[in-house]
Amino acid sequence: MSATQRAAATSEQAPPVVLVERDQPIATVTMNRPEQLNALSNELMTGLVQAIKELDRDREIRAIVLTGSERAFAAGADIKEMSSLSAIEFAFGARIEEWDALRAVRTPLIAAVSGHCLGGGCELAMICDILIASETASFGQPETGVGIIPGAGGTQRLGRAIGKAKAMDVILSGRTLSAVEAERAGLVSRVVTREMYLREAQAVAR
Repeated sequence: MSATQRAAATSEQAPPVVLVERDQPIATVTMNRPEQLNALSNELMTGLVQAIKELDRDREIRAIVLTGSERAFAAGADIKEMSSLSAIEFAFGARIEEWDALRAVRTPLIAAVSGHCLGGGCELAMICDILIASETASFGQPETGVGIIPGAGGTQRLGRAIGKAKAMDVILSGRTLSAVEAERAGLVSRVVTREMYLREAQAVAR
């Protein structure tokens, strides 16, 4: 392969699905699958866990901001990818271990949420210690609409955050909570404008 061909191949490579920006003493981790609304594919989850575990070991990093795009924090599991797995592949995948690794992080995690925060994305946000939401954010657990239940803590964490009555309403009906309703219910720490949600989360982290 010529140098020109190598350069062309490199330029055609997909961008990384996880971006990490260090600005000590904080770091910002960005999920970077905007066209897929940051659906939690195996590649994204693996990269996310690796990045956060590395930052958790770094003594110079005192807080971690986790975010997505303005359109979506994360819109849930990658259903297309999941549908291609057999029951055995799904059962013996590393997903449970990845979620456990995120729960074990000791460095404070701050979620900066804008747009869709649904299913596994909502569960991911709930793992964080503080949740800063854009006014455009919406939260929900719509898994029942495809015949499954939240599998990464949604039924437990959501109930502890907003109470059984509202959690059952959200989970069983599949409806979403606006940012304002989520704050009133106790799921969200602060609601700010779309232009400020990430800067607010980074300011809180600092």
